Parts: sequence; structure tokens; C-alpha cells
Amino acid sequence: MTSDSFDTPRRTGSLAALLGPRNVVAALVITALVVLPAGANALHMPSVTGLATQVLIYAIAATSLNLILGYGGMVTFGHAAFFGVGGYVVGILYQHFAEGSHFLAWVPGTDNLLVALLAAVLVGAAVAAAIGSLSLRTSGVPFIMITLAFAQMLFFLFVSLKAYGGDDGLMMRRRDVLPFIDARDDIVYYYICLTLAASWFVLTMCLVRSRFGAVLSGLRQNERRMIAIGIAPYRYRLVAFIIAGAGASLAGALMANYLRFASPDMMHWTKSGELMMMVILGGAGTLAGPILGAVVMVVLETMLAAQTENWQFYLGIILLTVVMLTRGGLAALFRLAGGRS
Repeated sequence: MTSDSFDTPRRTGSLAALLGPRNVVAALVITALVVLPAGANALHMPSVTGLATQVLIYAIAATSLNLILGYGGMVTFGHAAFFGVGGYVVGILYQHFAEGSHFLAWVPGTDNLLVALLAAVLVGAAVAAAIGSLSLRTSGVPFIMITLAFAQMLFFLFVSLKAYGGDDGLMMRRRDVLPFIDARDDIVYYYICLTLAASWFVLTMCLVRSRFGAVLSGLRQNERRMIAIGIAPYRYRLVAFIIAGAGASLAGALMANYLRFASPDMMHWTKSGELMMMVILGGAGTLAGPILGAVVMVVLETMLAAQTENWQFYLGIILLTVVMLTRGGLAALFRLAGGRS
């Protein structure tokens, strides 16, 4: 018997794994996302590209929340605070750039998208570190209420800042720019958001499949047992909280750039509830769940709002039906459809 006869089963097995249902679906989804703008233009539906851009941005925010909610078991009603902070970082930097002034008399403004996004991520992480260092000293209902209180404090803070629009929000005359790339073009900006969303998804996947992710899930399931083997819950949860805050700030910065507008409503508690619903609807504690939830929420809101003024009522009925009749959200339905329990 030759060595080739031993290699044949190995090759067949690797080919079967490569052509598995999950990999095929992933390849189809990636292909669809890449060709979506061209298809939308061919069908004379350019608005679809803008809708997909919003879906990608909300997918980043929902995926960041899923890290602490789905994997870490930390229920928070303050995640939108980081989403709004990211948006305001971009808006404030652009305003000072347009005025030729400095923030706090020493930070220059900028209309460079890369610099603005990096600043938003760093500021969001810093705010998350400050809020998390205090909030994570509690758990359960007190934790929920403290994160909600911090988010509302930031909401009213930006409402009171008349220099940055106050309750009316902060307008951006133009979208930020990138060297050699026309980021002000909607199709180009879609691909920028797609790249960042894919990068954030890969980062989250690496985190949840690492030792850090295993510890985070273990703390959600049995904190006392994890403490008994020498794990410090506060440290791991704080790191996860900071990463989640940075992700939400990135999403907020992208949204402010897309809409050319930032407002206090971006950090209101209702926005936190919307992000939480995306995670729960899609499937908390799953990688694809938040993305599915973002797609369904954004598409349903758009379609129902075009049909009736009472679209929120019908949206609520649909969401309640899905959540009540499924265990694990839409991700669980797809697993069942694929023949896996």
C-alpha cells in the first residue's frame, strides 16, 4: 500500500470540512456583501447601500454589547453611552477643525477619518474604564441601575453643552476624509464600514475562543467556582467592559460620519435598549446573533416606518413573537434549519 492511499482519506476529510454548510454560507454572505453596492445600482436602488451601511455599523455596536451581555452575563442599560461618545468625538473634532480652534485650548480639530476613529476608540475605552471600574463593584440589578445612571448623566451633559449644539445635536458639514480614498462617496464609505465590521467580528471571535473568552463565559455560568480556582472576576470583566465600550464608540463614530450628525439621543437609554434587543433577537452568546439582530431590526424599522406611523407597535409585536417562540433567537432557528440542535 502506497503513501497516497493513506493521504486520500485525509484529503477527502479536509475537502469535506472546507465545503461544510457553515463555510459555504459564510462564503455566500461575504460574496453578497462585497457585490451589494453594484447590485443595488444595477437595480436602481442606491438607497439599499445606505441601509446596509447602517446595518454594518449597528452590527459592530451589537457585537460589542454581546461580548459583555451574551458571553459575560453583564446586563447593562448604558451601552449607548459609548455609542454616543464616539459620535461626539468625531463631531467635536470636526467642528474645531472647521473653526480653526482647539478643544480645551490644546487638542486640534481634524477631518481625517482615521485620526477621528482612533480618537473615538481611545476616548470610548477611557470612558468605559471609568464607568466600569465603579459599576463592576456591584452586580445584578444595582449594576444595571448604575450603568443606566452613568449613561443618563452623559446624556444630560451633552444636552447642556450649547457650544456643541445642546439638545439639537451637532452637525457636520462634510464627512471626514482619508488620504487617497474618497470616503465621502457612499459606496466607498460602505466598504470602509464593511472592512471595520469584518475586523471587529474577527477580533470578537478570537477573544471568545481564547482563554480570556473561556474565563468570561465561566464567570457567567458559575462565578464562585471560578473564584475557587484563582480567577479574579473584576479584572476580566473590566477588560471585557473596556473592549465593549471601545467597539461601541467605533460604531458611534462611523454613524456620526455617515449621518454627518451627532446628538444626545445616540446615548439615551432607549438606544441601549435597541442594541440589547438586537443581541437578544439575534441570539445572545453567539457570534452571528448580533449581526442577524442588527439586520432584522434595521430592515424592519425601515419597512414598517414606510407603511405606517405606528410602526413601533407592530415592530414590538414581531420582536416579542420571535423572542417568545425561540430559544436563543434567530441564531437558534438557523441552527435548527441546518439540522443541529
